[in-house]
Amino acid sequence: MKKTQKDYNPFPFSDSNKRYYTMDYFMRSKFGKKACKIPIDGGFTCPNRDGSKGYGGCIFCSASGSGDFTGKGTDIRSQIECGAEMMQKKWPDALFIPYFQSFTNTYAPLPVLKELYTQALEHPLSSGLCIATRPDCLTAETADYLRSLSEKHFVMVELGLQTSSDVTAKLINRCHTTEDFIKGYKMLDGIFRCIHIINGLPGENYDTMMSTAKLCASLKPDAIKIHMLYVSDGTPIAEMYKQNRLNILSRDEYVQTVCDQLEILPMTTVIERVTGDAPLGSLLAPLWSKKKLEVQNEIDKLLFQRNSFQGIRYEQ
Repeated sequence: MKKTQKDYNPFPFSDSNKRYYTMDYFMRSKFGKKACKIPIDGGFTCPNRDGSKGYGGCIFCSASGSGDFTGKGTDIRSQIECGAEMMQKKWPDALFIPYFQSFTNTYAPLPVLKELYTQALEHPLSSGLCIATRPDCLTAETADYLRSLSEKHFVMVELGLQTSSDVTAKLINRCHTTEDFIKGYKMLDGIFRCIHIINGLPGENYDTMMSTAKLCASLKPDAIKIHMLYVSDGTPIAEMYKQNRLNILSRDEYVQTVCDQLEILPMTTVIERVTGDAPLGSLLAPLWSKKKLEVQNEIDKLLFQRNSFQGIRYEQ
C-alpha cells in the first residue's frame, strides 16, 4: 500500500512536513486559498513612548515601532494597495488581510479606531483584519466593538507578551505586568487571539523562556508568534550589545528552545511564526537569523529526529 503524508508526519493539522500548526495551513483551511497579512501603519504611538507610562518604548523596538515592513503611503488605502501589489508578484491568487502593526494599534479613542478599522475592512482587497496591540491598551468598549466586528469578519488581535517574567519586563521597559497581560487577554474572549513572545531577551535563560511558553499554553491561545530577539542598530538594546552585556542565543540553542516550546503548546494553537524578519540594513545580531529558511528547516529537522510534534507534551 502506498504511504500517505500521515505515514511520515503524525501531526494532524498539516499537509506538508511541518509538525506544527502553521498559519499558512490555518489560512488555507479557513479561506480555501493562501491569505497574506499586509503590514500597515495607522499612525499610533505607545504609552511607554509618549510619557503615559514611560519613554523610549521597549528597548528592542525600532524607531518605526516594529513596523519596518509597512507599506508606502500615508493613508490606509494606499498602504494596502502597495502591500498587495508587492505580494501579488509572488502569490497572484492570494487573499489579503490588513495588519495594523506599528506601535500600539488600540491606543486611541474608539471613534478613531472605528474609522481606521472600517477603512481597512471596506477595502476591496481586504479579507479580514489583524491588530497588534498592548494588553493594557484595551477598554471594555473597544473589546466589545472588536467582538462585534468578528461576527462578520475574520479579526485577529495580536497581544505583546514577550516574556512572562516581570523582572525581564522591567528591564526591557515594557511598562505593563504579566497580570496586566492576562487581564487584557481575557478581555478579548471570543476574538481570535495571538500571543507574541520573544526568545533570547536580556537576562533570560532556557527555564525563563520555557516558563513563558508554559503560561501561553495555560491560556490556550488561538495563535502564537515566536521569534528571536533582534538587535537593531539605533535601539537601546544595541548599546547593551556593543558593551557585551547581551548573551545572544546560537542558532542551535534557539532551534532547541523553539522545539521544546512547541511540544508543550496545545496542538490546536496556530503557530504564526517560529522565526521572523529584522531589517537587514540595521541588524547587528544574531546574524544567523538572516537565513530564515535555514532556521525553519532546522526546526523541522529536529522535530523529525525526535519523532515529535506540537502538543506532544501539552498538559491540560
